[in-house]
Order: sequence, then C-alpha cells, then structure tokens
Amino acid sequence: METKEKTNSKARTNPLSDLISDEIYELLNTRGLINEKSVRDHQIRKKFQDLRTKNISATEAIDMIREEYPYLQFDTIRKIVYNIQK
Repeated sequence: METKEKTNSKARTNPLSDLISDEIYELLNTRGLINEKSVRDHQIRKKFQDLRTKNISATEAIDMIREEYPYLQFDTIRKIVYNIQK
C-alpha cells in the first residue's frame, strides 16, 4: 500500500508527466530549473484541449479553467491557450 501511495504522490507532484519522467522533474525542481508559470500555462493548455475534445465551447472551457485559476482573467487564459504573444 505504501508503494501505491508513493506512486500517486509522485504523479501529483509532476505536472509535466506527459513530457518528462518523475525523476527528471524532481531533479530539475530541486535545482530550481522549473519555471512555475510555464508549468501552469502548460497545464492550462492541456486542460483546454481536453475540454475542447469533449465538445465544450471555447468560451465555456475558458470559464471552467477560470474556476480553477480565479486570479487569471478571461483574456489572460485566452492568450495562454491560443499562445498569443505580446
């Protein structure tokens, strides 16, 4: 049971598990090489894509994401998901 809990704990601590292994993420994180804002933006883009594949409109998807990140404005999330650069 401990092994399962450790695995679940690791999966939750690596928000980039679709890109890099838990060990690499942990190594980068302990050395201060993870940009938290970029990780957050990656998670937002991934969540947006998942919602859109479920036939949820873009506006509704952004609103749902705003519930998880209430400190971000609608336009900010829109810029993140559509990768709009200033």
